[in-house]
Amino acid sequence: MSSRGEFSSRLGFVLAASGSAVGLGNIWGFPTQVASNGGAAFVLMYLILAFLLAYPVLMAELLIGRATKANVVDALGQVARGNSGRWVGGWGIVTVSLILAFYSIVGGWMLAHTIEAIVNLLGFEQLSQWLLAFSLERNLLFCAVFMALTVSIVSGGVVNGIERWSVRLMPTLFVIMLVLFGYVMTQNGAMAGLKVYLLPDFTQLLNPDLLISAMGQAFFSMSLGVGTMLIYGSYVSHSENLPRLGAAVSLVDIGVAVLAGLLIIPAMYVALHNGVQIFAEDGRLLSEDTLIFTVLPSLFATMGVVGGVVACAFFLLMSIAALTSSISMLEVPVSYVVEKHNIARQKTVWLIAAIIFALSCLIIMNFATLFGFVIALTTRYSQPLLGLMLCLFAGWVWRRNEILQELKKGDALAEQSLFWRIWPWYVKFVCPVIIVVMFYRSF
Repeated sequence: MSSRGEFSSRLGFVLAASGSAVGLGNIWGFPTQVASNGGAAFVLMYLILAFLLAYPVLMAELLIGRATKANVVDALGQVARGNSGRWVGGWGIVTVSLILAFYSIVGGWMLAHTIEAIVNLLGFEQLSQWLLAFSLERNLLFCAVFMALTVSIVSGGVVNGIERWSVRLMPTLFVIMLVLFGYVMTQNGAMAGLKVYLLPDFTQLLNPDLLISAMGQAFFSMSLGVGTMLIYGSYVSHSENLPRLGAAVSLVDIGVAVLAGLLIIPAMYVALHNGVQIFAEDGRLLSEDTLIFTVLPSLFATMGVVGGVVACAFFLLMSIAALTSSISMLEVPVSYVVEKHNIARQKTVWLIAAIIFALSCLIIMNFATLFGFVIALTTRYSQPLLGLMLCLFAGWVWRRNEILQELKKGDALAEQSLFWRIWPWYVKFVCPVIIVVMFYRSF
């Protein structure tokens, strides 16, 4: 085993990488995108684009990571054979740190709502109101709690921290989703939501807006571009078949998104049946933060005591999804500092977390100005450009024979595989064009 640490099992890697990919966007973003973009037509295009765009870029990150066995800065520096790769790696570290800064705030909200559901069931009304209020004190406290949970996992290292908790948290996430889905489907109005989700509007299939939305969802839902998958790839044994592992990660990520749609859209129509407003004035379904913090809590309130239990389970689900993503984000800068400056992991984790938490505090105290700005800066601008640079490095700079030799370490017949016949030219020509078009159309 490498002194850097390696995942001890295939399942451990798949669940850890899937945990990184599965985040809040899968659970609150994907379902409402589906409902607003042609139902099953969007699902179909998402499934296609997940393998046409996201899977090839995911493989670029995993291959670079495993071939170099290094942090993101040194890994891209080795592939690019110069400072250009190191600069891009540094850019990725800054981007993922900024993403974690706002993500910790949102993760804190999920924890606060989870606890609120419990204290509300116990009858502590004053504490319940404080937990629901959008106050500076609440946001700072629960952001700190969420960051502390992330630190406690990453401090344990690859096997005893990231892998150990991923194999616990991801199955828990699936169980909660399935139980909630089963319960929601027993409620009046659920079938109407299921029809909206599953019946395709084929007139929307080639709608440019639908295609761009599906492209963006496929790309961003797998945590691509910021180095999380690269660093996880660097912890994979050379004996593993990477294309198969990458496909497994993609399938889990897609499965969670589709299952989230089966849960959220019917739940919204149950809310409609119970008298809760789910449509905006323009006729579109309410989405994202309004859905999570207004529509669904209003639904839970109509369910009596059972609603409190469902609310607790739902926000626990959201907290787990946020946590499994945050641990991979924190690992990116931590791995760089540990390897470049030879500082003990636990000390590094606390130091990096303190810096990122300070950024979170700055955002919280200037929320109206900075929150949306940081999200746009990182996810709308920086992440697609980083994904583009990864494709350029993997397709144009990294020597083709070196890639083949890396693949052969886990599959002696890699040269005859369908993956090898398609992936090199695909990541070289097709993926960059798709990312540029997606980036241009986002403005």
